[in-house]
Amino acid sequence: MFRFFLIFYFFILINNTNAELKEKIIQNLRQTNNLNFKFEQNINGKIENGNCTIEYPKKIFCEYARSKNKILVSNGKSLVIKTRTSYYRYPLEKTPLNLILDKNFLINKIYKLNERIVDNNLVNFTINEKNNEISIFFDKKSFELIGWQNTDVYQNFNITFLSSIRKNRVLEKNLFKLPSQN
Repeated sequence: MFRFFLIFYFFILINNTNAELKEKIIQNLRQTNNLNFKFEQNINGKIENGNCTIEYPKKIFCEYARSKNKILVSNGKSLVIKTRTSYYRYPLEKTPLNLILDKNFLINKIYKLNERIVDNNLVNFTINEKNNEISIFFDKKSFELIGWQNTDVYQNFNITFLSSIRKNRVLEKNLFKLPSQN
């Protein structure tokens, strides 16, 4: 009988700890208006890196290092990827970033999803929405968003890692202005 109570107590303790983790991640997201970070992105084995700024909801600006002046910009409605030689514009709602950059969407999903602890230092939530499967990763100690993995608009497997994260900074007024095509 004692074993039963011990197992039951342990089960409740684990559930309370996981609920606490989830609540702290949600609280951290609520308090975050913007993020600035370095990133490393692996798309089907091709690794790129650079710096990004996210402003909730749905805005992002990324400059890629060593890659023909490549930038990625979303103004909340459209997503542009521009290099010296190419220009691609997509409706944001047709991309997985539409969901990743929507803080309220993430919070609502996290409430409903079960978390998975990875290597005892990451908290993972897997979201299935609108034919997208997106895995979102948070640091177990800081509760910060530290990456995601998904399939992009070209059906490429994309893994993005965040580092050197800074929150709630003063941002340039026109940072998320879409670049012209020329």
